[in-house]
Amino acid sequence: MKEWVWRLLGKEAEAIVLHFASGPEERVRAMYEEVRTLEPAREHLVICWGAAIPGLPCLVVSGWAELRKGLGRRRVGLAPFLLGSHPLVQLAILTAPGRLLAFNASGERHHLRASTGIASWLFWRGVALDRIWLRPWWWPWARERSRESTVAVTLTGRELRDRPRVAIVSPYFPWPLGHGGAVRIYSMLREASRDFDLFLYCFAEAGAERNPGPVMEFVHQAVLCEMPRYREPRWASWQPPEVREFRSKALRERLSADGTAFGFSLVQAEYTQLAPYTRDVLVEHDVTFDLYAQIAERRFGFGAWWDWWRWWRFEMPAARRMRRVVVMAEKDASMLGGAKVTKLPNGVDLERFVPCPEPVGLRLLFVGSFRHFPNVTALRFFYEEVWPMVRQAVPEVSLDVVAGPDHLRYWPGAPGSSDGATVHGFVSDVVPMYRAASVVLSPTLVSAGTNLKVLEAMAMERAVLSTTSGCAGLGLRHGESVWIADGGAAFADGAILLLRDAALRRRLAVAARALVEAEFNWTEIGRAQAEMWRSL
Repeated sequence: MKEWVWRLLGKEAEAIVLHFASGPEERVRAMYEEVRTLEPAREHLVICWGAAIPGLPCLVVSGWAELRKGLGRRRVGLAPFLLGSHPLVQLAILTAPGRLLAFNASGERHHLRASTGIASWLFWRGVALDRIWLRPWWWPWARERSRESTVAVTLTGRELRDRPRVAIVSPYFPWPLGHGGAVRIYSMLREASRDFDLFLYCFAEAGAERNPGPVMEFVHQAVLCEMPRYREPRWASWQPPEVREFRSKALRERLSADGTAFGFSLVQAEYTQLAPYTRDVLVEHDVTFDLYAQIAERRFGFGAWWDWWRWWRFEMPAARRMRRVVVMAEKDASMLGGAKVTKLPNGVDLERFVPCPEPVGLRLLFVGSFRHFPNVTALRFFYEEVWPMVRQAVPEVSLDVVAGPDHLRYWPGAPGSSDGATVHGFVSDVVPMYRAASVVLSPTLVSAGTNLKVLEAMAMERAVLSTTSGCAGLGLRHGESVWIADGGAAFADGAILLLRDAALRRRLAVAARALVEAEFNWTEIGRAQAEMWRSL
């Protein structure tokens, strides 16, 4: 009966799977093989724009009419495609609106249907599949609930001495040194271990490799709590979601018990979201409500305002509760009215980041973990607005991006390794990346505190191209120790100028190295922290 009905309608009875090649070739091949495994009995055909993909059954088209002509009597049972702005995405919607199987940049797939309209819209907007079905804690029909961490692993390090004892609470274990926050915490632990007995409390992803590196040479004990599983929408709480993501009764109880047993003189929390764990010292790596205020100015809307208001409502009282708040820059100090503030700037390890000659070739480098949202904003600006102009003017240039672990979770639409760009995930040692670079980029549009990657590039004697906010708080001068440019066209002009002028790159790099040697040595910053601790 089915075959007879479809023949009356002028169609074949068995529907085909029509793949739309709306992404890079390697992604199209992976999607093709995955769907073939799911639908092995159907005919599969790949629709290509401009050129066929070798080894796959392809139909090359340039429009809807050509596609319909090529299909003939065949009807479409399923239409897989990769989300994006490719013309084939629109063609897929026109051809098979009720048969769409969308893939995102993370490789997740979802059927786009009117019956699941909200979920389909959220997936189209880039929301990860496991977050689409999240509900607030007060929602009675939530599929799953948040779970606090209950497992703790204890590592033992150096012997205790008769010295003041200080506990440090961190959102992660500061090794390996894959991003700026880890570098700062590790360096300050190393310096503080000269005069204090240290205890470290931090979070770790479930199943993560436990490689303490040299950290245990500086601390007596490190307690690693499993990351809580926070399963609520980011908009659904009065507190910022990052604060709720780090709630752990197990860590709080362990910290209290160890404080009584060992006699802690101070407890210091790294990052604003960990402020509930202490009333002694809070290290503001950046003033978080300031970051969200900058976002709200650039992207007006209730969501942006809601993020800013929650952080302001949480952060200001938290800072005022502390006996001392540590900031990286004068601007941050001025924003925390009523708090007792000490400025301890970021530094750089001058023995690890050693100058070396530039290699052959022209390479740009961007370093910034996508877990910190200003890095995503910065790279999107550079890749979408600046990179095409630079590539056109200097075709031989290449771009390296160090995006940190699980980077597609934080930017599902992140570019792959193509068009002269190579995207690296987690990199345990960034020194070789700096050695291979000609120019280091800091295209930050929203920023607070100071950027460690700029200091690392300066120490390696690499020219830095930055926006005004990207190098704020470091005392750099345009044309002397850094090249500063704001806006897409100006930033592209700066990149092209530096790539073409090796003498200018060298002059900026030498002046930058001299500046970090004079003002950004971790040893001096560590001494200032020790004096602050003693005063408390």
